Amino acid sequence: MTRSGSNDFTADLELAMRAARAAGDAVLPFFHDTPEVRFKAPDQPVTEADLSADRALHATLLGERPGYGWLSEETADSPDRLGRRRLWVVDPIDGTNSFVKGIPDWVVCVGLVEDGLPIVGVVYNACRGEMYHASRGGGAFLNGRPIHVTTTAADGDAPALVASRSEVLRRDFARFGAAGWRMEGLGSTAYRMARIAEGAADATLSAGSKSEWDVCAAELIVREAGGRVTDFSGAPYRYNREETRRRGVIATNGLLHDAVLSIVRAEG
Repeated sequence: MTRSGSNDFTADLELAMRAARAAGDAVLPFFHDTPEVRFKAPDQPVTEADLSADRALHATLLGERPGYGWLSEETADSPDRLGRRRLWVVDPIDGTNSFVKGIPDWVVCVGLVEDGLPIVGVVYNACRGEMYHASRGGGAFLNGRPIHVTTTAADGDAPALVASRSEVLRRDFARFGAAGWRMEGLGSTAYRMARIAEGAADATLSAGSKSEWDVCAAELIVREAGGRVTDFSGAPYRYNREETRRRGVIATNGLLHDAVLSIVRAEG
């Protein structure tokens, strides 16, 4: 847990965890009701819970760090952030589709970026009471317990791949099944990535366009747990860019990353 200069990010990590827990716990009552849903775009639902969580995160994180920048799925973007060395990158509810269907796979994501790279990452599943967190150079944890990716290799047992339920149902990654991979459907991109970090599966990927807030917090957790994260071209993510979207995300235990990229490229 590090902060540049002194190599100590502890205070920012503790703030991010506190904010994520408060936001997640605050929207739990919405989850048990039938939320009113509107759509920002096809397949992009938003509820009052998303907006409430966004307001809570903004008030807490910028209230205590007013000099940091801000990038959130539920806040209008501002070019002001591009001039900030440190930037909060948040997704108030990652997995809103799961949230509105009553599936407990949604998470609150809080990432902190410095000079384009994540230094703090928090992914909180309020339904399951799971708090994943990491800081650069400090390791990855679930509820305070160190976590690590699997050691499954390409020439080992059948690897386990998690993808979104819709991608699994559409058989978007049928080549993986043909190659002997086991497939599982799970909500939220960030939650799937966190599950890779704790060793619950070997790899996850999503072919759709991903924004910085979808990936930032969970990427650091995967990397600090020993894994690897790239976009579909194999390039690492960088943050606080003018264009926040990239094509796809792949998160693996590292040992399988090249194999996953090979299959993805064969699929086109």
